[in-house]
Amino acid sequence: MSGILILIGIIVVLAVFIIGIYNRIVALSQRTEQAFADVDVQLRQRHDLIPNLVETVKGYATHEKETLDAVIQARNAAQSAHGPAAQGAAEGVLGAALGKLFALAEAYPDLKANTNFMELQRELSDVENKIAAARRFFNNAVQEYNTAIQQIPGNLVAPMGSFGPKEYFEIPEGSRGQIEAAPEVKF
Repeated sequence: MSGILILIGIIVVLAVFIIGIYNRIVALSQRTEQAFADVDVQLRQRHDLIPNLVETVKGYATHEKETLDAVIQARNAAQSAHGPAAQGAAEGVLGAALGKLFALAEAYPDLKANTNFMELQRELSDVENKIAAARRFFNNAVQEYNTAIQQIPGNLVAPMGSFGPKEYFEIPEGSRGQIEAAPEVKF
């Protein structure tokens, strides 16, 4: 009789342990989803600023249509991308296009002095900083989640809930725009 009670006790403790691990993995998964939603909000703000920026530049640099079109195409591609990897790649292309747009602005002193352009550039820089912070938080959440499902005992429980690894939100190194670059100081 006592052997049966011990066996039932072991089964109950094991079940509680497994439920606890499962719930932790679910919580970490939800945290990654929330963190990605925060990144998405910041990306939408960035996308909303770009048409105004392009219109402002268009007033001063009408013959630079190719650069302006590239920014709009990159923005549209970034808006339609889904998933962290695809969005990261699309945002990298958009950042590179914006870098070219800001480099173009250097050739137009009147544009650089325009208050609308300066305000949009400041707002975009602020949004870029928020994106970077949200991206770091998201990637940290993904790292914690991926670690939890790969370590013992999480790797034994994760298949029960079909939990697989999540992708990081990374912008390809070669396609980062000038907005993310460190400012250049000249004397």
